Amino acid sequence: MGFLDALLGRTKPVRPDLDQLFGIPSAALTLEAAAGFRPTGLGSVCFAAVEGGAFDEVQRQVRALLDADADRGGVPVEASRDSYGYSWLLARHTPEELPDLVNDLHAVNSELEANGFGPQLLCSIVAFRNTEGQSLGLVYLYKRGTFYPFAPMPGGGEKRNSPVELQVKAMLGDDLRIEQDLTRWFPVWGAPGL
Repeated sequence: MGFLDALLGRTKPVRPDLDQLFGIPSAALTLEAAAGFRPTGLGSVCFAAVEGGAFDEVQRQVRALLDADADRGGVPVEASRDSYGYSWLLARHTPEELPDLVNDLHAVNSELEANGFGPQLLCSIVAFRNTEGQSLGLVYLYKRGTFYPFAPMPGGGEKRNSPVELQVKAMLGDDLRIEQDLTRWFPVWGAPGL
């Protein structure tokens, strides 16, 4: 970054660091001990779909990679599209298989990135729930290389439980690279698995 960039307030974009996803299992221990949130076994990757044969082939490879878990007793990956036109791949594991779920999410992100579709990656989410029925998603922002908590209010509707989100932010500062700019904590209403 040069002097002119600093003067004009421009910053270097943060490079994605997919290995940050491997911090989720230790963060899960913190979440359970400090706030009673347990993994649900569900995780998803969101990306902007691109038209064309190359992207279709990569998407097929990613699904085949995750569906291979089905051959070992797992559940095949589910693909969906949300009301904004973004594509989602949902992976399912048992709550005890959190490391396997994280490996699947890392594999999807890596495969898309390796084939030149990194700019289409938006986020990955790992879902948690407490005994009171409060859902929590740890959202990994691909383009920022950071996480933030997303806690929709129980009972539906599009309201967030901001106190829970801020509490989780404070809890996980030692476990994950937390996004400090709260304006980047985008709601992910209707995210598969959440």
